[in-house]
Amino acid sequence: MSKVIAVCRSDTTGTRKDVVDEVVLRDNYGIENDAHADSAWHRQVSLLATESIEKMRNMGLDVGPGDFAENLTTEGIELFTLPIGTFLEVGDSVTLEVTQIGKECHTGCAILQQTGKCIMPREGVFARVVHGGTVRAGADIKRVEEE
Repeated sequence: MSKVIAVCRSDTTGTRKDVVDEVVLRDNYGIENDAHADSAWHRQVSLLATESIEKMRNMGLDVGPGDFAENLTTEGIELFTLPIGTFLEVGDSVTLEVTQIGKECHTGCAILQQTGKCIMPREGVFARVVHGGTVRAGADIKRVEEE
C-alpha cells in the first residue's frame, strides 16, 4: 500500500518545508499556514515520492522530506507517471486532483545551486484540493476514480 511518510509546510516560498505532525487541507485552497496555499491557482499542494528523493541521495546529497519544498512526501506510488486530472485519496477524507507534473526550479533553489540538478522539474507533482481534511504521516494514498 502507498503511504504518506511526511507532511510539510513553510511560511515563505522558495525555502525547504518543515516536517510537521499534521497538516489541514482546505477545499480549493491548499494547506493552512503554508506559503503556497491559494485559491487562485492550480499548485495548491506539492507531492514528491521518497523514491525520487533517493535518486538525489544517490548523487551524494543529504536530503529528505521537505527539502524539495514538497508538502506531502509519499512512498510506493510513482507520482510523476500519473496523468493530469488523476484523483488521489489521501487518508480518510482528502481528495486531490493532479494538475501539473514538474516545474522549473527557481534560481534560488538550494538543491539546484548545490548540485546543478533538481528532481522537482521532472518528478514533482502538484495538485488542487477537491475535498479537504487533516493528513498525518502514515496516511494511505491511492489513485481513485473521478469525483
